Amino acid sequence: MTQNTRRAPMSETEAPEQAPAVNPEPTALDTLKQLGQMNVPQGTESNIFCLTIIGQIEGHLVLPPQNKTTKYEHIIPQLVAAEQSKQVDGIMIILNTVGGDVEAGLAIAEMITSLTKPTVTVVVGGGHSIGVPIAVASTYSLIAESATMTIHPIRLNGLVIGVPQTFEYMEKMQERVVRFVTSHSRITEERFKELMFRTGELNRDIGTAVGGLDAVKYGLMDEVGGIGQALAKLNKLIDERKQPIEAEGITQ
Repeated sequence: MTQNTRRAPMSETEAPEQAPAVNPEPTALDTLKQLGQMNVPQGTESNIFCLTIIGQIEGHLVLPPQNKTTKYEHIIPQLVAAEQSKQVDGIMIILNTVGGDVEAGLAIAEMITSLTKPTVTVVVGGGHSIGVPIAVASTYSLIAESATMTIHPIRLNGLVIGVPQTFEYMEKMQERVVRFVTSHSRITEERFKELMFRTGELNRDIGTAVGGLDAVKYGLMDEVGGIGQALAKLNKLIDERKQPIEAEGITQ
């Protein structure tokens, strides 16, 4: 004799059990829309962290949405994470910027130069204006032969009050840029200022557009090259950094 068992009716407050949500894997179409490529390279497979600084460097003011920008509040945590990560041995910075906020650019440059891990910068396209300190902040710097770097004095946007304090502030800010560039590259202060205040090369402005070969000749950049040379140099710097650590571990 079989006994029929009946389940108690569900109360109004009792919700039906739902299957846990599963995030679907991104399709090839999603990847194509977001990154412009079919296959996403797995960043965890490499011990090198790649950081891109492109467009205009956005600082304390938000730029119009049609501008291609790099927000410095996005760059700073990435550099901190790369410095702390045990999987990252070196950092490669790819630079193609028109410049931007002076203090934001100097903040990025100061963070790059204070990293303990080897860093290599590659200037492709352009590293203009405040992009120059960022380019020279790394352990080693390369520039593509067709790339240019525009060196010019600091400018102010918007309303400028013509008082001595304003010009004094600009002069001090200018000295900060000059001091940083000359202390992190082989260019002399006299040569850098001569390029900065040169007349006749830029239309309706003063300054100089320096090409890849000239940037190396002036001592602003270390070498003419691209991604391949940058990766080779970064791997060499990583090996050199690891050798004393391994030797210390053996002696201990």
